Amino acid sequence: MTAVEQRPETPSPATLTPAAGPGDAGAHRDRLAILTCGLRLAHVISALAELEVPTILAGGPLPVGEIAARAGADPDALHRVLRMAASFGVFSEVAPGEFAATALATPMRSGVPYSLRPLIDYGTKPFVAGPYGALAHTLRTGEPATRAVLGTDFWGHLRAHPDDEAFFDSMMTELGQWETARHLDAIDPGRFGVLADLGGGHGHFLAAALTRAPGTRGILVDHPAVLADADGVLADVADRVERRPGDLFADALPQADAYVLKAVLHNWPDAEVATILRRVREAIGEAGTPLFVVEQVVGEGDGFDHGKVLDVDMLVLFGGRERTLGQWRETFAAAGFALVNTPDTGRWTVLHAEPV
Repeated sequence: MTAVEQRPETPSPATLTPAAGPGDAGAHRDRLAILTCGLRLAHVISALAELEVPTILAGGPLPVGEIAARAGADPDALHRVLRMAASFGVFSEVAPGEFAATALATPMRSGVPYSLRPLIDYGTKPFVAGPYGALAHTLRTGEPATRAVLGTDFWGHLRAHPDDEAFFDSMMTELGQWETARHLDAIDPGRFGVLADLGGGHGHFLAAALTRAPGTRGILVDHPAVLADADGVLADVADRVERRPGDLFADALPQADAYVLKAVLHNWPDAEVATILRRVREAIGEAGTPLFVVEQVVGEGDGFDHGKVLDVDMLVLFGGRERTLGQWRETFAAAGFALVNTPDTGRWTVLHAEPV
């Protein structure tokens, strides 16, 4: 794997400036000033990605006038924005008015391995940035800010705004495939005759599992409108997939030799998660059918963990939560499952639960 292909690691904000001593109040203020620039920096990175500046600079440094001509930008405005981005290490001003891309700029490009472009665009979308602007409402009430800002919950907004829904679905699909191979290594789908993917969307994960396991059949459970759009994704495995329209909260779940819930449970608070897991447990009955849950496991302590960021997304936008290993153990136990593996923390991982 080349350096470009390696999964980018997100640095802690604390690494942006040298560590300050306990009495160095000025350095602490400077560091806090850097952190408060986050919202503005996110818009700077998003706009530069939209103008394809990282791609323009992929071949090497260029004068800002040349970059502006290729990007269709005003040279003075572009110079000032690039200068700010360079101060954060995203680009580098290698000579007066001449800029180069740094390693941080590579994931801004579309089409590269582990591209962050969908996530970059997501953070500045009004249906995300607006509720975050009302974070104090969430802190005071414990409720998502979406209804107060958007007039409906997150999913209701997407249903009413097809462009936002299409963007969100595309982002989740692209980012969700980053570590599919690693997750399938943990599940080993070829062991099972029938694999049921509950809330599996258009079937990207199920299709990848069945491609790896040609002797396995699949059941894809989701809302009818979602399943209707799955033809292209399931084309190569369509003869081995049953599409089962259903609501995880209301409809009977199918019988299977293994169940998967991928990036579903974190969307919901504890009570709803307990309902979903109990319904899976009821479908299993007296069998020893395993359940594989693909989710984040939030690490303990103060270290940077993207799961902690996603947890606030869940709080502000969805009303769900990311969970620590202890919380996952308790959640499974309350629904009649036991967690039988020790999953990774601080990343998307597979939690293997067995009925008890």
